Amino acid sequence: MVVRSKCNGHRITGLYVGVNNVRRYFPKNVETIDLELDHLRIQCGLTPHFWKGEPEIHDQRLSAWLELKQFQGKLHGSSMLAMIPSGNNSFILGPASLDGHGRAPRSASTTGAPEKQAMLAGALPN
Repeated sequence: MVVRSKCNGHRITGLYVGVNNVRRYFPKNVETIDLELDHLRIQCGLTPHFWKGEPEIHDQRLSAWLELKQFQGKLHGSSMLAMIPSGNNSFILGPASLDGHGRAPRSASTTGAPEKQAMLAGALPN
């Protein structure tokens, strides 16, 4: 799924997931998700507002990682990111391709279940 970084002025404050992505990828009973950011794995809480028209994920570690990637030029001046399901309430976060479809971050392993391999390769629809 394609998501966008959420900004407040010049600071990145988190991710905007989008209402359709929330309906498709997030069960309502989930309170936290795991995000893989390069070699780092963090757990982010989801507020009740996440399902009520404010589909945003806020976490200081996530914001710091996003700001670092933007500073390093690894987001290519774009706020579009790919959030790829990688397990139960778990996602890999990385740059999105230019056509707006998710692609696997370079550090992601392609070993594992065939469904995960296909998803990481972009063979399954978002």
